[in-house]
Amino acid sequence: MSPNFKKVVERSRSAFNSGRTLSLEFRKQQMKQLLKLYEENQQDFIEALKSDVRKPKMEAFVFEVNAVKSDVTYILRRLDKWAAPDQVPSQIPLDKSLILKEPYGVALVIGAWNFPLQLTMVPVHGALAAGNTVIIKPSETAPATASLIAKLVPHYLDKECYQVVCGGVSETTALLQQRFDYIFYTGSTHVGRIVREASNKYLTPTTLEMGGKSPCYIDNTINMDLVARRILWGKMTNLGQICVAPDYLLCSKAVQGVFIAKAREVLLEWYGKEPQKSPDLSRIVTDRHVDRLVSYLECGKAVIGGRFEKADRWVEPTVLVNVTADSKVMTEEIFGPILPIINVENHVEAIEFIKRREKPLALYIFTQEEEVQQTFLKQVSAGGVTINDVLLHIGNNTMPFGGVGESGMGMYHGKYTFDTFSHHKSCLVRTYNSLIEKGTRNRFPPYTEKKMKFMVSQKDQGDGPGIFHYLCKLMEQLFTMGFGAIILYLVLKYTDAY
Repeated sequence: MSPNFKKVVERSRSAFNSGRTLSLEFRKQQMKQLLKLYEENQQDFIEALKSDVRKPKMEAFVFEVNAVKSDVTYILRRLDKWAAPDQVPSQIPLDKSLILKEPYGVALVIGAWNFPLQLTMVPVHGALAAGNTVIIKPSETAPATASLIAKLVPHYLDKECYQVVCGGVSETTALLQQRFDYIFYTGSTHVGRIVREASNKYLTPTTLEMGGKSPCYIDNTINMDLVARRILWGKMTNLGQICVAPDYLLCSKAVQGVFIAKAREVLLEWYGKEPQKSPDLSRIVTDRHVDRLVSYLECGKAVIGGRFEKADRWVEPTVLVNVTADSKVMTEEIFGPILPIINVENHVEAIEFIKRREKPLALYIFTQEEEVQQTFLKQVSAGGVTINDVLLHIGNNTMPFGGVGESGMGMYHGKYTFDTFSHHKSCLVRTYNSLIEKGTRNRFPPYTEKKMKFMVSQKDQGDGPGIFHYLCKLMEQLFTMGFGAIILYLVLKYTDAY
């Protein structure tokens, strides 16, 4: 029986309206409880992740458990500064202009299955830190992790402010019919469109973190021993089930041959002659996804790998050549351990190839030629870029992570998560100073030509600032030195603005 989502949301809204999440001390206390949750249940999360996708212990710790712990710690150290009002320059002397950070209200966070702990909880951290109440919807495709989140959150966090709901497509559909103040979704573009459409009913602001086909260009100036390792690490982590994994390679025939030779060596070194038995490779999440990946194997020639076993949800690390640009493997996001290669003669062809397709979530450029790097950066629109490595740009909390176009909208990580879940409210506090008021009264009727000249320049038929603008700039500087009031009095006394 599906939960009564209307009551769930009403409970969350009532908690928000009570005002307790507005307290920074309350937020920080809840963040500390989150850290305690992760630390006290670390092994349980590692076991759950193993159950869901047979995630290796190191990947479960580094990409999931340690990632969420580090994120909470990072936020706690900076929350006071982030939440404080920003004072910005004012147009009129003695006025005070502030940007206040206020929570939206009730936030919905819909997580993804490929990193079911990190991609569910990192957005929650920012929503909580910003003062929202949060309804958490983990992915049903990672049931062990979802169940553990649902079990633990009520034991550590405020039960009214932070609720977990579980379920599949029908439950998520029903949940999206409710009114939220912010929606954060991570997952496929197909479902992202559904979330976006649902958000339109109430004009709910939405962040969509999706995927796409992230290209990887290689030229002949690089060290292939390093490059092959970096690319294959990014492609085989979580058995390729990463939204920012290198989706396909763009390189010349000559570079392709060198890459394939080195890739064989590296994969043998890492996973042995029978990679299916390696403890360092995950499994594909469902049988349906195995069938999808197997269909891609027919789109080219497998020069490495190509084997699979559906009963084990296993697809071997595979490199495909002789792939056509319009084949299925090149028109759909792969999300698995299959790496097709498309041949191009140079970076110009590579850029043209990428630009004919949807904007990618990530772009990877392997070259020592700075001019080539700059050409890619200027000409190719992408969510993010790493040059001469893969994935690492998303691990820097001082940089935003997000997509563009089909790969998503909005951004998060670090302060950007806090900002995403905060409405930045402009607040102007006017002065009653009599001298300042005399200068600003030119805005009031009855209007005259003299008043207009004082307020707006007549050059170019009214374009540009008038005397008042420059006077305010001068006063802004003079007031800081203590001369502003005297200068303003003299100017206004002997200026026939009226």
